[in-house]
Amino acid sequence: MIGDRFLVTDRVAVVTGAGRGIGAACAVALAEAGADVVVSARTEDQLKEVAERIEAAGRQALVVPADLSDPEAAAGLAARAAGAFGRLDIVVNNMGGALPRAFMDTEPRHLENAFQFNVSTAHALTRAAVPHLLERGGAVVNISSVMGRVAGRGYLAYGSAKAALAHYTRLAALDLAPRIRVNAIAVGSVATSALDIVMADDRMRTEMEAGTPLGRVGDPEDVAAAAVYLAAPASAYVTGSVLRVDGGIDTPNLDLGLPDL
Repeated sequence: MIGDRFLVTDRVAVVTGAGRGIGAACAVALAEAGADVVVSARTEDQLKEVAERIEAAGRQALVVPADLSDPEAAAGLAARAAGAFGRLDIVVNNMGGALPRAFMDTEPRHLENAFQFNVSTAHALTRAAVPHLLERGGAVVNISSVMGRVAGRGYLAYGSAKAALAHYTRLAALDLAPRIRVNAIAVGSVATSALDIVMADDRMRTEMEAGTPLGRVGDPEDVAAAAVYLAAPASAYVTGSVLRVDGGIDTPNLDLGLPDL
C-alpha cells in the first residue's frame, strides 16, 4: 500500500529545536508515523510536553535539554540517540534563526553567529550521525527558509545563513550518497512564536496573508508533513532537494518598513 511508504515504523529520529513550533510538530509527526524521537532544545519544560505527545502516539521519547548553539552539544545528540535506542535513522536539523536588522546595524559578528546557529550546528550533528545512519541507510532533513531564496530588507544575516544551509544540503547529499539522503525544506511564513507579533496585529497579518498566493499563514504541521515525507521511504529516490513549503511566495510577504539609506 502506498500509505505504508510514509511510515517510519521503529526508526529513531533526532529533532533539534523541538520544544515548540516547527520542531515540536516534526517530532510529534514522526512519532505518529512510527518513530521513537530524541527531542532537544534549551527549555526542558517544553520538551517534556512534546515528549508526552510522542508517548501518547505510542512511541518513546528521550528529552535532552541543551544549548544547541554549541556545535559540540548538537553533535552529542547522535550518541545519545544511539545509546538510548540502539540506532539512529533520521536527523531533523530544525534549530536556527536570526533577528532582522537593518544593513548598517548588521555587524560581522551577526553573520558569524547566524552561520553557526543555522549551518555549523546542523553540520556538527549530521557529521556525528553519519556512522549510525550508514548502518541501515538514513535521512537528514534541514529546515531552511524562503528567505534563503528571495531577497527582502532586514534579512541579511538570516537569509544568507539559510541560503548557505540550502546549498549545504545539496553538497552534503552528494558527499553522503548513496546510503544517506539529505534534503531540506524552504519554509515560508508559519504561525510559530516568531510570528506572535504579526499574528496578533490585524494589519500585519492581513498583509502577510494577502502577499501569499495560498492566502494564509502556514501551520507547523504543514512543515511537519513535508519532514515526514523526506524522512520516509516515500522519498527514497529524493536527495539534494530543497522542498518549498511557503504558500507559493516568490517575494517577501511582509514589509519590515526599513527606509532607504
